[in-house]
Amino acid sequence: MKKYLLLFIAFFCWIQANAQLTPFELSKDKNYTATYAEVMTYYQALARQQPQMKLFNYGSTDIGKPLTLVVLSKDKVFDPELIKKQNKRVLLINNGIHPGEPEGIDASMMLARDLLKKNQLPKDVVICFIAVYNIDGNKNRGLSRANQNGPRAYGFRGNYRNLDLNRDFIKADSKNALAFAQILNTWQPEVLLDNHVSDGADYQYVMTLIETQKDKQNPTLANYTSKTMTADLYKGMKKSGYEMIPYGAGEQGLPDSGIVSFMETPRFSTGFAAQHNIISYMTETHMLKPFDKRLYATYNFMQQLINICQRDAKLLGDMKKKVDAEVSEQKTYALSWQVDEKVVDTITFKGYAAEYKTSEVSGLKRLYYDRNKPYTKTIKFFNTYKATATADKPVAYIIPQAWGKVIDLFKLNRVAMKRLGRDTTLSLQMYYIGDYKTGTRPYEGHYLHSNVKLNPVDAKVKFYEGDYVVYVNQPINRYIVETLEPQGVDSFFAWNFFDSVLGQKEYFSDYVFEDIAADLLKKDAGLRKKLDDEKTANPQLAKSAAAQLNFVYRNSPYFEKTYLRYPVGRLLTNTKLDLK
Repeated sequence: MKKYLLLFIAFFCWIQANAQLTPFELSKDKNYTATYAEVMTYYQALARQQPQMKLFNYGSTDIGKPLTLVVLSKDKVFDPELIKKQNKRVLLINNGIHPGEPEGIDASMMLARDLLKKNQLPKDVVICFIAVYNIDGNKNRGLSRANQNGPRAYGFRGNYRNLDLNRDFIKADSKNALAFAQILNTWQPEVLLDNHVSDGADYQYVMTLIETQKDKQNPTLANYTSKTMTADLYKGMKKSGYEMIPYGAGEQGLPDSGIVSFMETPRFSTGFAAQHNIISYMTETHMLKPFDKRLYATYNFMQQLINICQRDAKLLGDMKKKVDAEVSEQKTYALSWQVDEKVVDTITFKGYAAEYKTSEVSGLKRLYYDRNKPYTKTIKFFNTYKATATADKPVAYIIPQAWGKVIDLFKLNRVAMKRLGRDTTLSLQMYYIGDYKTGTRPYEGHYLHSNVKLNPVDAKVKFYEGDYVVYVNQPINRYIVETLEPQGVDSFFAWNFFDSVLGQKEYFSDYVFEDIAADLLKKDAGLRKKLDDEKTANPQLAKSAAAQLNFVYRNSPYFEKTYLRYPVGRLLTNTKLDLK
């Protein structure tokens, strides 16, 4: 009887031990990533056993399920406001935004368990994992990444609306993005990590790294990350056996020619977080390395980042306060950037020889990387960007309440706003859209505008009771300015939020307007001279009766003042307003 009792105890212990293993760890070939159902079952079971862990559900996603946030707190404090009052830091880790790149999902399951089981939770850092961000794509499981070495099945990049969610943060077309913004603004992390897998050239590294581009980042944060946090991450990963290199595209196609650092604009998670003064990283493990190595590299990176956040917890908190104050007072904001090819750094790169052979498909030359010919060489690194457009902030923006999505996103991102208490005519600066380019093919559900030219004018414009006043004296200033200034690379204008102002609403019948135009020219010598001067400068106008009639119409009192007028006003002086 005693023998059977011992066997039962041993079997029970085996069951308990295996219940804490992830599906990846239980798989024989270590080439398996957990399904959404398996992820949730695992975390729910772990939370029942661990009082230092709690699950929170936020909003919804496009497939109808909420985003689940896994929170680890050594002191068992799970109130975000109280955590801030206790002067603790928050690290937010996002997983599975591209479900075909699932390492972060499985690595986070293992890391959460290990931190809890081994009593290794940091005392000054609360860790938040988004269990699976793109639940929609995760459920659409199969094979879709022809270039990738495992796992044997995984989710699809696009979500239920076929959106790439790592292009959606600023425009927030998906419910996923709205739920993410709720998480970000509720927990207010000092540091964000988003886990990914890369495409591109073959090389010796298992992991590459994207960090908030230094020239786009607040200078205080850029100084710290470049000299301390990022430098220590590279050192720590090399010591752990997973040496990294910066992620970037080859300047001339191949990495040997030099690599250009990635500019993550606000459509990406890290660019969006930068607008909130958050230090941000994106891991990119290499697609051709075995899945288990990619997963362990991701695990090690998260552990390194947690250790640094704990070590520098006080400094991170002090910097966040300092940067919030700096941004509140900042006058000029960069809106778009381009790489400065005149500034060239160098880095050591460990690659494979790029060679060519005859394709068995086409019979023509094809590229391949010869892993029997590894090399280490110094290559160019283009890591300096310059602003191509800037804007000085106004005292306040006036946003008509009609633009509801703008208002809703501002509220979600905790932008402080007031409302006009009565109908008011204001003297302020308005933009007219002088020119712009629009993509000929849709991109993520939009036809993006770029190369926007503006004609600013001083005008008196009537706004109405309930319209919104946004003073630009807030820590969230970057988000405010970069979304509302039309020249911003990821502005709301660029993403078609205001496209209805680009259409003319009233026209004229030429046979009717001919007589009106003639009368206007007789009575207005200035208009007559303006037309004559334009005909002299533009011979094509002189040859076209319709063009001349249209010229008079556009310079007449009948022409609509709102055509091509950007609806958000810029208040340039401290004007006393009746607000509510």
